[in-house]
Amino acid sequence: MQPWVVVVASAGYLGLLFAVAYYGDRRADTGRSIIDNSTVYALSLAVYATSWTYYGSVGRAATTGVGFLPIYLGPTLMLALGWLVLRKIIRISRRNRITSLADFLSARYGKSTALGGLVTVIAVIGIVPYIALQLKAVSNTFEILVRYPVIVSTTELSQPPLVQDHALYVALLLAAFTIVFGTRHLDATERHEGMVAAIAFESVVKLVAFLMVGLFVTFGLFGGLGDLVTRAAAADLRHLFTLGDDTGGYSSWLWLTVLSMLAILLLPRQWQIGVVENVDERHLTRAMWLFPLYLLAINAFVLPVALGGLIRFGSGPVDADTYVLALPMAEGQRALALLVFIGGLSAATGMIIVETIALSTMVSNSLVLPFLLRRHAVRERDLPRLVLGIRRTTIVVVLLLGYAYFRVAGETSALVSIGLVSFAAVAQFAPALLGGLFWKGGTRDGALVGLAAGFAVWLYTLLLPSFAESGWLPASFLFEGPFGLGFLRPRELFGLTGMDPISHAMFWSMLVNIGGYVGVSLARRPHPAEPGQAALFVDVKTRPTSARLWRGRASMDDLRRLLERFLGPAGAANALDAYASRLGWTQPPVEADPELVDHVETLLAGAVGTASARVLVGSVVTEERPGIDEVMEILDEASQVRAYSRELEAKSRELEAVTADLRAANERLRELDQLKDDFVSTVSHELRTPLTSIRAFSEILLDNPDLSVDDRQQFLRQVVEETERLTPLINQVLDLSKLESGRMEWEIAAVDVGDVVRGSAESARQLFAQRGATLDVHVPHALPPVLADRDRLVQVVLNLLSNAAKFTRTTAAVDVSVHDGQIRVDVRDDGPGINTADQQIIFEKFRQGEDAGGDRPQGTGLGLPISRQIVEHLGGSLWVESDPGRGSTFSFTLPMAKEERS
Repeated sequence: MQPWVVVVASAGYLGLLFAVAYYGDRRADTGRSIIDNSTVYALSLAVYATSWTYYGSVGRAATTGVGFLPIYLGPTLMLALGWLVLRKIIRISRRNRITSLADFLSARYGKSTALGGLVTVIAVIGIVPYIALQLKAVSNTFEILVRYPVIVSTTELSQPPLVQDHALYVALLLAAFTIVFGTRHLDATERHEGMVAAIAFESVVKLVAFLMVGLFVTFGLFGGLGDLVTRAAAADLRHLFTLGDDTGGYSSWLWLTVLSMLAILLLPRQWQIGVVENVDERHLTRAMWLFPLYLLAINAFVLPVALGGLIRFGSGPVDADTYVLALPMAEGQRALALLVFIGGLSAATGMIIVETIALSTMVSNSLVLPFLLRRHAVRERDLPRLVLGIRRTTIVVVLLLGYAYFRVAGETSALVSIGLVSFAAVAQFAPALLGGLFWKGGTRDGALVGLAAGFAVWLYTLLLPSFAESGWLPASFLFEGPFGLGFLRPRELFGLTGMDPISHAMFWSMLVNIGGYVGVSLARRPHPAEPGQAALFVDVKTRPTSARLWRGRASMDDLRRLLERFLGPAGAANALDAYASRLGWTQPPVEADPELVDHVETLLAGAVGTASARVLVGSVVTEERPGIDEVMEILDEASQVRAYSRELEAKSRELEAVTADLRAANERLRELDQLKDDFVSTVSHELRTPLTSIRAFSEILLDNPDLSVDDRQQFLRQVVEETERLTPLINQVLDLSKLESGRMEWEIAAVDVGDVVRGSAESARQLFAQRGATLDVHVPHALPPVLADRDRLVQVVLNLLSNAAKFTRTTAAVDVSVHDGQIRVDVRDDGPGINTADQQIIFEKFRQGEDAGGDRPQGTGLGLPISRQIVEHLGGSLWVESDPGRGSTFSFTLPMAKEERS
């Protein structure tokens, strides 16, 4: 096996990888994605199976037997929960254009720059040993293969000079591949189609190679599984089939299962593939069973190969980590040995490629850019080029750090040991992530404290001991503790003994991590931006859009220019046009509203991360502190009351003034109540209940000036809620009174009914969404105008839509049509309907506040009489048709303008 043969085969395989990636990118450019496929998605998730799986699992099985299984049981369990956790993460990330794990945690906790930076630092430090593991596997197996037919132990391999080390050239070649196919686009949310295609291809290659060697060992060297088990029993290897102290014990199984469950979610490469590169969240359905099936297949022959190696080599010098390669070599199977090496190369390179892409995005978006932007150390026009430069530099630096760790400390540890160190590092993200998904009370300070504490324990109990074993720290640190303090021995911290190093480190790190996160979150108030973000993440299914409390000035031109720097003129125009179309703008405004500012910030987040996007938007937006009106809006959101309590205390005098204003408003409402007593008696229950509450709470506030701020907040919130209930009722009473008295002011002009219906339907969609229903709108492209008061016509359509929303079960619809010189509008619901006998007198019953008939709830019905009188005043008619049990249709017609009819 000449070295040039191995080099040519490796170069040929990597060239094939380039070709697959290039083909995937070309297909994506033509709009024919090959990764928009659930099978490809499941195969790409198999990037989890690295050289640790390929070589290290056999090595672990040779010493602990079935003790290798927890590393693969964990991902299976996590994928079984994919519908609960992973799908929620995918949905949140897509909605907020989140590009990395650091970006996700930063966005959840008030778009915290500090938290994103800490997550990035931990990820880089924690993953560098894992990258070293891959380089170690490639280097060692290459050196063993080229010595064929002699089979040597890895301990016999001397470290080659730097310029002759093949691992260095593999690292540089993979850096080039990753830069070419992983940093083509500035927007990190744009999928790396070629890269994902290459990873799915690699998953097939390593699976086929491992199955080939497994079949060869089981049925070529031995007479099948029965013969293999019999000979293993004769060689006194029965302990490898049992779970006990010799195989790691129950505590080891527990912690390894938990670790692998978290790793399949929190490793940067798994986040990149599972979340960022996900094309359709429905692909997760197939991945939930296909990915565990892949893990079962690639591990089916792990124990047979381990047993075969132990029987064949005994206690000889051959390392168990290399049995997969050594067994074919020992039997003279050079072609199979070369295939095994290619499979191992595939397992290692896939991990390195995706991991460095993920880390480069985290470093640029969550560490370097926020630092530069906050110090104004870079001009915004240079940012796109700078972002790509940072990502490409990070790829090279991370790979070189991995290589350096391999040269310094990697030779002293088995493959599995190195991998578990990285697993334990990323597990530190779990409390902040899972807590942030399901607990609104988690705060930024809690996440920072818990994460920093857990990482410090990991560093002390796992990473530093590996340096001590390599000779870079004194051995006394490991066995005697720092400064001779035995209770601080990193693997027996505070006297805790009887646990393996991973279980010991996980116990202490999770204890301080979870304790810090929960304790600080409960003890300290959240920052103002956190409650809203918490609600968006925890309630992602019920909160379709983000609501931002913002008041200030933002120029439309400034926001457009900001977008153009990152999306290009065409991309910025398309993004703003799509937003304008969704809102029905005929002409963009000069000043942007809060929703547009938030939309632009979300678009930028895909390119530079959420924390940097906030800084960039802040550079073109003049933002002001919330006033008292905004604070009162916050009071309506219970989740935000605590966050703004300090601000409310500072506004206590203004709140007292608001109380006086509310009392005056109450007196005016009382006068209105007396003046309209005859009419309002028909809706006395609906009006007098909130009026009574307002009076009661106002008197409490006025008669008790010494009330605490918290009590004032409680009463004022009740006053605001009752006032909001009262306002629409009062408006409807006044409108009906003006109509009946002839004092209504009309502004008659040509009106496009289609525009009115579309705009009203867009405003009313939230009403239907809250009931889990949908609203379909059918409007012809061109409609003749009618002569009407546009505002009153909008009032009619909204009243009918609001009525439909109350009773719709699943679907409502609005249809506009033209018949005999009239425009007709039909609003249908699929509710309980109205009894036939009541349909002729429905308006009279609604006028009296009586039941409308059927199973429809009781109400004041003021909106329908108002709507009828408006339509009749405009020369049209309004009526209802209903089929009990199948819904109702409220319809009205208006005559077209005379010139149109003629």
